Amino acid sequence: MMNRFLFRSALAIVAIAAVTPATAQAPGAKPGIVRVRLDTSRGAIMLALDARRAPKTTANFMAYVDDGRFDDTSFYRAARGKVDPTKGFVQAGIRTDAKRILPSFPFESTSKTGIRHLDATISMARGDDPASAGGNFVLTVGPTPQMDARPGYKGYAAFGHVVGGMEVVKRILAEPSGGGFDSMKGQMILRPVRLIRAVRIDGTAKPTGGPKVWLLTPRRG
Repeated sequence: MMNRFLFRSALAIVAIAAVTPATAQAPGAKPGIVRVRLDTSRGAIMLALDARRAPKTTANFMAYVDDGRFDDTSFYRAARGKVDPTKGFVQAGIRTDAKRILPSFPFESTSKTGIRHLDATISMARGDDPASAGGNFVLTVGPTPQMDARPGYKGYAAFGHVVGGMEVVKRILAEPSGGGFDSMKGQMILRPVRLIRAVRIDGTAKPTGGPKVWLLTPRRG
């Protein structure tokens, strides 16, 4: 009788072990949140993207991640505050590399998502046209409410937060800068910080399947 009980218990344990990996989330994963690790030449930065409140912006960012379009790019801008230079934001991504860019996607403003530009927020960089956001993004150091939507101003699309490695973001913000023009005058990092790779932590990769033309002529910095 005891041997039969032990045998049945062992079968139950095997059955549970067989089911668990297929249903369990990665340690620390939360519903509606997708984590991404940015490996840079200054250290790693962990992001938590809000796919529930900003689904289209998150999906765009993850397409760049899953395709490897952010790999071997850079953090190239450090916008420091005039009153407090330890606050501001850093900007990274594909810059103007047409070989890496994906089609535009619907703009999700802070008035729609409710995700404000607080400390350690990730948001899409864009030009004058709100629909021009794509392969470049910013990480804030300190609150930047001027990037939020308000009457007569669409603002920027915030879609998550930095949850690890803020000390790396602050080091990048402190990098010597200069050059640039207009709103970027004096803000271009003189020796851009390499963005080695962007790694998905949660969920299943969904690459676009498009040709990786940029790999034929790699670009650094």
